[in-house]
Amino acid sequence: MRLHNIAGMEQRLSLVTLGVTDLDRARNFYEALGWAPADPGADDVVFFQAGCMVVALWDRALLAEDSMVTDSGGWGGITLAHNVRSPEEVDTVLERVRAAGGDVRRTGATTFWGGYSGLFVDLDEHPWEVAHNPFWRLRDDGSVELSS
Repeated sequence: MRLHNIAGMEQRLSLVTLGVTDLDRARNFYEALGWAPADPGADDVVFFQAGCMVVALWDRALLAEDSMVTDSGGWGGITLAHNVRSPEEVDTVLERVRAAGGDVRRTGATTFWGGYSGLFVDLDEHPWEVAHNPFWRLRDDGSVELSS
């Protein structure tokens, strides 16, 4: 698969920024899941290395202003996903989420597409699917490879 394209945009995602209402609360939640911030002392934005990309937490109002959008307070039409290596790992992750104070909205179960997944929302209502997809390869570094 060719990712580098001089004439256009490279086919990859580098950063996902989640707008949060309380940065300390959000940081504590993600740390309770086992995530380590790149700079534990940062007080205005929190960055987490997430495999080959970065997940950031930033004040929701500042993110809306910077993104030049009006924040209606509702769901933004995006669901994040965390792929794992087995159905058992889906259940383990969801239990850790529950212990950290997250809201597991769909427990792990077999899906219509032949995988196994569950879903939680973080403290700011960002939905995360936790999935085992037996049709995709999960590399040692956590990156996903689509089967062809």
